[in-house]
Amino acid sequence: MTTARTGAPVRVRIEPWTDADLALLRRVNTPEMKKHVGGPETEEQLLVRHGRYLDFVPSGLGCMYRIVLLPEGTAVGGETVGGETVGGETVGGEAVGGETVGTVGYGTRTWEGGTVHEMGWNVLPGFQGRGIAVAATRAAVAAARREAAHRYLHAFPSVDNPASNAVCAKAGFTLLGATDFEFPPGRFMRSHNWRVDLRGSA
Repeated sequence: MTTARTGAPVRVRIEPWTDADLALLRRVNTPEMKKHVGGPETEEQLLVRHGRYLDFVPSGLGCMYRIVLLPEGTAVGGETVGGETVGGETVGGEAVGGETVGTVGYGTRTWEGGTVHEMGWNVLPGFQGRGIAVAATRAAVAAARREAAHRYLHAFPSVDNPASNAVCAKAGFTLLGATDFEFPPGRFMRSHNWRVDLRGSA
């Protein structure tokens, strides 16, 4: 478990992906949520994606998390990294409760002749616009600094997706410019290329 806190009241915890999170994957697989990445996937494609997320950690390719919104007023414990509070939080040996509101995580891909990590996130409608994606992305970046195999972490939001580009800027990514990015396979879109140096200072 990893927790994060921003200057705003919102507090989130990110938890590693489990088999039970297939239901969450279906909740984010809607036309509204997927309008910038080619639209919803088929059930078969979702099952393949779910299996890949489960395999991220054992294979060393990355880590996928569910985002849990903590109850208002929850005290957040742990160490501070780059202005974010990270570390598993428990009360009386039990994990603090909360509501699952989205996904965040990173995998591995080939980019410009090298191997890099790529991060993405989804926050369910009704919870957007509250800083949840920024808090969760910061927590996931902090986790990647400790655990990721490769130096660079990228995000490739569409140039037509101002919300995700704003998350990158607020979460500490550096904008390298625009690029033609293939996602899903066979579909190219104009994206911004954002990057974090995981070996650099937080």
